[in-house]
This record gives sequence, structure tokens and C-alpha cells, in this order.
Amino acid sequence: MIEAPAWLWIACTVAGNGVQTIRNTMQRSLVDTLGTVGATHVRFLFGLPFGLLFLAAMAFVVDLRALELSWSFVAWAAMGGLFQITATAAMLAAMRERSFVVAIAYVKTEPLQIALFGFLFLGERLSLQATLAIALATAGVLLMSMPARAVLAVAESLPAESAAPVARSATPAAVGATSGTAQTSHPRRAKLPVVPRAALLGVGSGAMFALSAVGFRGAILALGDAPFYARATMTLAVTLAMQTALLTGWLAWREREVLRAIFRMWRRSLVAGASGALASQLLFFAFSLQTAAAVRTVGLSEILFAQAVSHRLFSQRTTRREAIGMATMVAGVLWLLATAPH
Repeated sequence: MIEAPAWLWIACTVAGNGVQTIRNTMQRSLVDTLGTVGATHVRFLFGLPFGLLFLAAMAFVVDLRALELSWSFVAWAAMGGLFQITATAAMLAAMRERSFVVAIAYVKTEPLQIALFGFLFLGERLSLQATLAIALATAGVLLMSMPARAVLAVAESLPAESAAPVARSATPAAVGATSGTAQTSHPRRAKLPVVPRAALLGVGSGAMFALSAVGFRGAILALGDAPFYARATMTLAVTLAMQTALLTGWLAWREREVLRAIFRMWRRSLVAGASGALASQLLFFAFSLQTAAAVRTVGLSEILFAQAVSHRLFSQRTTRREAIGMATMVAGVLWLLATAPH
């Protein structure tokens, strides 16, 4: 058996998130034509052939009979696949609500929830330092994700001596946009827009993404002591098969025209499926080598790439708040890596 170097799970996580960006871009381009469910299904339907191809290639490297297939493995894989589908749907629903910042904030608590679920379901204990590092990285992402208007609302609700530093971290454009209404409102009574439905959907989405990651990790561990790459590849192939069967059946029953449209747009769908399968393969490699909480926390670094692309495309400057959030997130990730077992 090939022993994996200590840094491999980190490389797989970063690379997987990079490829995942391509998949997300392709899926977004299909939403207007195929709808949310149709665009979601593309990653599974067209990813399955690649998942099976990865498994066939793996058969030449390792004896797959060493994998301990069991009903426990099937249950964990089904858990991961089902929660991944429902988490995506809940996130999209939360984003349709007015309280966008609340939805995003709760979704971004996923690594903290994974740490909890990983302990409850898999018995994976994290050290105090690792837990604090995850919390720090999550706080950094939340700070980056909070829109400037929300920051101003927080500042207005604080005492005068505490509000100035917070308000200065917002963008000048946002300050100008809100200054016209500040004179006619009551600053100390300003509140963040909180919509219970959005909050419930957001925290539900984060919880389901967390449970999905725990399910995938559980499935990989249930396959026994076979090489990590064989366990990850088998889990990917089985999960994609389950997800494809489920969503294909649903669309055939409720929205057959969407299913036909998916095949008519097979070229773009194929790119989304291929990139999705490759991203999942890399992330499953990481799950087979490290706890789900650690993998998802390092995965938060994906927002750095998103920030870079946004600034590149829209010529937006990084605000002080965003810079502090980035530094906080990076510090949390580095702290986690320093405390992770090797």
C-alpha cells in the first residue's frame, strides 16, 4: 500500500475547490434554461460516466476485492448523497429570501457543524486548538461575506464610541448609498434584516452540507483498510449512481421536458459533469485522509479565489473589512494545519 504524504489531503482539497469553481460556473450558465433541479442534476448525470471511468482505472492499480462492501457503506453513501442534494436546494431557497446576509451567515457555519456531527456520528474528536481554529476561520468568512449595508446597520445599532471603527470598514459607495436615509431614521434603532424563514433555511442548508460531508467520510471509513484512493473512488462511483438514479426518476416523473433539455445541451453539461466528478474525486481523496471538519475548513479558502475573480472582473477594491476577514480566515486555516495530525 502506498503511504500518503502528510500534505496530500491539503493539496487535494485546494485542487478540488479549484476544479469546483469551473463546475459552478458551468452550472450557473445552465440554470436559466434547465432550472435549479435540472442544472443540479447535470453534475450527477454527466459526472457518473467519469466516476465509473475513475473506478475502472483504479481496478488496474489495486484489487478492488480488498474493499469491504457492506450495508453500512451503502447507508453512509446514501446519507452523503441525499444530504448533498437537499443542502443545495435549501441554500438556493434561502438566497431567494430577503435576508440574504442571514442565510449566507448560517450556511458558512458548516465547518463548525461538521465538527459536531463528526463527533456525534463518527466519534472523531477534535482538540481544543483545532476547534478554535475552525471557529476563527469561519468567523473570517462571515466577516468577508457580510454586505456593507449590514455592517453599517450593525454600526448604527452600537454606541457612538463603538460604531466608528465598524462603519469605517464598509465601502465608501455603500456609505454614500445609505447616507441619504440616515438623517430621517433612528440610528440606534436600526436592526439587521432578520427573516426567520431565511435563517431556518440557511442553518438547515449548512447542517445538511455538514451531514453530507460526514456521510461521505463515514462511507469511506466503512470500506475497511484498503488503500485510501480505492476507498475514495468506490465511494464516488456509488454515490453518483445513487444521486443520478434519484434525480433522473424525479425528473422523469415530474419534469420530463427538463430531462430532454439536459440531453439537448449535452456539450456544456458534459463539461459540468466532468469537472464535478474530478472535483469530488479530489475532495474524497481528502476525506479519506483527514477528518471532514478539517477538509471543509481548508475548503473555506475557496472564497479567496472567488474574491480575486470578483475584483478582477468588476475592478472592485478590497475593503478594510474584507482584508481583515481574509486575514482572519487564513490565520484560522494555518492554525488548523499546524494542529492537524500528520
